[in-house]
Amino acid sequence: MGIVAVRLKDIADELQLSVVTVSKVLQNYRDVNAETRRRVLEKAQELGYRPNYVARSLVMQRSATIGMVLPHLRHTFFQEVYQAIAAKASPKGYSLLIAISQEDPDQEAREIDHMISRQVEGLILASTRPYTAGDFLEPLEKRNLPLLLLDREFANYDAHFVGTDDVELGRFATAHLIEQGCTRIAHLRGPDVSTAIARVEGYRTELAAHKLTRHPHYVAGGTGDDEAGYWAMKSLLKAKPPPDSVFCYNDPVAAGAMKAVLDSGLRVPQDVAIVGAGNMHYSDLFRVPLTTVDQRSAEVGAQAADLILDLAERGSTTSATHKRGRRPKRVLVKPTMVIRESSRRKR
Repeated sequence: MGIVAVRLKDIADELQLSVVTVSKVLQNYRDVNAETRRRVLEKAQELGYRPNYVARSLVMQRSATIGMVLPHLRHTFFQEVYQAIAAKASPKGYSLLIAISQEDPDQEAREIDHMISRQVEGLILASTRPYTAGDFLEPLEKRNLPLLLLDREFANYDAHFVGTDDVELGRFATAHLIEQGCTRIAHLRGPDVSTAIARVEGYRTELAAHKLTRHPHYVAGGTGDDEAGYWAMKSLLKAKPPPDSVFCYNDPVAAGAMKAVLDSGLRVPQDVAIVGAGNMHYSDLFRVPLTTVDQRSAEVGAQAADLILDLAERGSTTSATHKRGRRPKRVLVKPTMVIRESSRRKR
């Protein structure tokens, strides 16, 4: 015999209340007195009531779904952001529909179209497109779909955005290396997205603040994986003079850089100090535990959840925000340093 789902009517009959009253309590309406609310919630828990979101969607003509299009899940940053958003969305009756673009703009466009066809009530996008390519989002304004850019934003497109303060991240990492006595600081940069561009800006700003020479050939790389970090670091080690330290776009790049340094017979941090970004869970398991800048992924996810759920509830869009004379909201989460052995020269 199968399990019989508990209905709103079952709770109403048990308590001799109307279905409307029970429904209001379970949807968190405030026009029900505290005692009735308590009785309904206790009875719902006792009977094992679970909301039927499919039925609710049909009645309310809403999908109760938020779409997320992410570039990849290789980096634990996006995994942790997703978990933080889901933790806030689920209690409010929303589910998350996630898609991966694999850093492919064409795949990203297909996934966005798929989200639209599924009638998501809000879209969270961490785009794989270059920093200057925001024009591709303009057609979304006409669809009245709330949009939130996550982690990566655009120079020429003003939209709701939540991410880490990447300029600060670059400054923190560079300042830490300077504090350790490093003077020839290189940077292994990431792809042509806003996170990488802002981290380069922070790196250069901090060098200038301490009147340290900016060697053009000390900025190398261009992708965000360990193999790229390995070969870019190998190239940097041939420079005259070679760098005494390197700030890496993310922890995978730092992993590749560390392997290149050690394979070259050099020591970390005595010969080359290394700092990553992201604070991935295994960063302390490297051959030399990795100093990194924590992007505070859980806080980024929580802030993103609050904003997209608010937009979905209000049916807000970027264009509508402009029409009301209000600019889109931009939330920057301040990063923090996590200091380990890979950079710790001063004891």
